[in-house]
Amino acid sequence: MKLIRDRIPEIIEKAGKWCLCRTVHGKDEHVVMLQHKMQEEVEEFVHDPSYEEAADILEVLRELAALYDLEMDEIWRTADAKRQERGGFSKGIILENVGSNDESR
Repeated sequence: MKLIRDRIPEIIEKAGKWCLCRTVHGKDEHVVMLQHKMQEEVEEFVHDPSYEEAADILEVLRELAALYDLEMDEIWRTADAKRQERGGFSKGIILENVGSNDESR
Protein backbone atom coordinates (compact mmCIF):
# COMPACT_ATOMS: atom_id res chain seq x y z
CA MET A 1 0.00 0.00 0.00
CA LYS A 2 1.47 3.33 -1.05
CA LEU A 3 0.41 6.77 -2.12
CA ILE A 4 0.38 7.22 -5.88
CA ARG A 5 -0.15 10.12 -8.24
CA ASP A 6 -3.79 10.95 -8.96
CA ARG A 7 -3.90 9.73 -12.55
CA ILE A 8 -2.10 6.39 -12.02
CA PRO A 9 -5.33 4.32 -11.69
CA GLU A 10 -6.52 5.75 -15.02
CA ILE A 11 -3.16 4.95 -16.64
CA ILE A 12 -3.27 1.38 -15.29
CA GLU A 13 -6.80 0.86 -16.63
CA LYS A 14 -5.86 2.28 -20.05
CA ALA A 15 -3.09 -0.35 -20.13
CA GLY A 16 -5.78 -3.04 -19.86
CA LYS A 17 -5.17 -3.85 -16.20
CA TRP A 18 -7.14 -3.26 -13.04
CA CYS A 19 -6.17 -1.90 -9.65
CA LEU A 20 -7.73 -1.64 -6.22
CA CYS A 21 -7.39 1.82 -4.69
CA ARG A 22 -8.91 3.96 -1.98
CA THR A 23 -8.55 7.56 -0.90
CA VAL A 24 -6.97 8.67 2.35
CA HIS A 25 -9.13 8.97 5.43
CA GLY A 26 -8.69 12.65 6.17
CA LYS A 27 -5.80 15.06 6.49
CA ASP A 28 -3.92 13.10 9.16
CA GLU A 29 -3.61 9.96 7.03
CA HIS A 30 -2.82 12.08 3.98
CA VAL A 31 0.08 13.74 5.81
CA VAL A 32 1.42 10.38 7.04
CA MET A 33 1.22 8.88 3.55
CA LEU A 34 2.95 11.94 2.08
CA GLN A 35 5.71 11.66 4.68
CA HIS A 36 6.29 8.06 3.64
CA LYS A 37 6.18 9.08 -0.02
CA MET A 38 8.74 11.82 0.59
CA GLN A 39 11.13 9.31 2.15
CA GLU A 40 10.60 6.96 -0.80
CA GLU A 41 11.19 9.71 -3.35
CA VAL A 42 14.32 11.02 -1.61
CA GLU A 43 15.77 7.49 -1.51
CA GLU A 44 15.01 7.09 -5.22
CA PHE A 45 16.69 10.42 -5.97
CA VAL A 46 19.79 9.44 -3.99
CA HIS A 47 20.06 6.23 -6.04
CA ASP A 48 19.12 7.87 -9.36
CA PRO A 49 19.70 11.65 -9.34
CA SER A 50 17.49 12.80 -12.19
CA TYR A 51 14.96 15.44 -13.14
CA GLU A 52 12.20 12.85 -12.84
CA GLU A 53 13.08 11.96 -9.26
CA ALA A 54 13.61 15.62 -8.31
CA ALA A 55 10.19 16.42 -9.77
CA ASP A 56 8.62 13.70 -7.63
CA ILE A 57 10.14 15.22 -4.48
CA LEU A 58 8.85 18.64 -5.51
CA GLU A 59 5.34 17.28 -6.12
CA VAL A 60 5.21 15.71 -2.64
CA LEU A 61 6.44 18.97 -1.10
CA ARG A 62 3.82 20.88 -3.08
CA GLU A 63 1.02 18.71 -1.64
CA LEU A 64 2.38 18.82 1.94
CA ALA A 65 2.59 22.60 1.68
CA ALA A 66 -1.00 22.79 0.47
CA LEU A 67 -2.22 20.62 3.35
CA TYR A 68 -0.52 22.98 5.82
CA ASP A 69 -1.75 26.11 3.99
CA LEU A 70 1.79 27.08 2.96
CA GLU A 71 2.27 28.80 -0.38
CA MET A 72 5.05 27.56 -2.65
CA ASP A 73 6.01 31.11 -3.64
CA GLU A 74 6.63 31.91 0.01
CA ILE A 75 8.59 28.67 0.47
CA TRP A 76 10.86 29.70 -2.43
CA ARG A 77 11.26 33.23 -0.98
CA THR A 78 12.10 31.79 2.45
CA ALA A 79 14.60 29.36 0.93
CA ASP A 80 16.26 32.20 -0.97
CA ALA A 81 16.41 34.37 2.16
CA LYS A 82 17.94 31.54 4.22
CA ARG A 83 20.49 30.91 1.48
CA GLN A 84 21.43 34.62 1.50
CA GLU A 85 21.68 34.74 5.30
CA ARG A 86 23.16 31.33 6.12
CA GLY A 87 24.40 30.02 2.79
CA GLY A 88 23.52 26.83 1.00
CA PHE A 89 25.12 23.42 1.22
CA SER A 90 27.41 23.63 -1.82
CA LYS A 91 30.69 23.79 0.13
CA GLY A 92 30.02 20.50 1.93
CA ILE A 93 30.94 21.83 5.37
CA ILE A 94 30.54 19.28 8.18
CA LEU A 95 30.17 20.52 11.77
CA GLU A 96 32.05 18.18 14.08
CA ASN A 97 31.96 20.03 17.39
CA VAL A 98 31.06 23.37 19.00
CA GLY A 99 32.58 24.78 22.17
CA SER A 100 33.10 28.06 23.94
CA ASN A 101 36.20 30.15 23.28
CA ASP A 102 37.61 29.43 26.75
CA GLU A 103 37.63 25.67 26.10
CA SER A 104 40.43 23.82 24.38
CA ARG A 105 39.65 22.20 21.07
